[in-house]
Amino acid sequence: MVELVQDSHQPINPLDLLEELGSANDWACDRHSESELLIELSGHWCEYHMYSVWQEQVSSMFFSCHFDMKVPKAQQKDVCELLARANERLWLGHFDLMAEEGALMYRHTIPLRGLPGASLEQLEDLVEAALMECDRVYPALQMVIWGGSTVQEALDAALMETVGEA
Repeated sequence: MVELVQDSHQPINPLDLLEELGSANDWACDRHSESELLIELSGHWCEYHMYSVWQEQVSSMFFSCHFDMKVPKAQQKDVCELLARANERLWLGHFDLMAEEGALMYRHTIPLRGLPGASLEQLEDLVEAALMECDRVYPALQMVIWGGSTVQEALDAALMETVGEA
């Protein structure tokens, strides 16, 4: 039987380190409060809005990377299918659609209970994974939302694995 013990040690706020990472990369950072951070940066295809929230009570950092696009109601079913299929390929995080707003995002939560805080390498990996996966799925989203492609056509074209260099 596992017994939970209240740890009096709280991890260091990872948003401080994430904000330093953003500043070092010349990304636009907006610190709303001690528990909220917005970073805006350019990806390969569009602008991304990375929103992070530190929940000290549960020693966890929520991280999301929002696409600069909205999904019309008529395409939401197909986009959900596309995101579900894209999620099958992910090791870290997942894609999500907020149906009411039509907003698309990649998101992940990092639990830090019992740790001194997040490392710079963890945060770099998190941002890199988000950018890589968002840039990879963006063309498929465009093909389904605006190009009239089926989910399978979009996945075949946009998410194919390449070998070597041209």
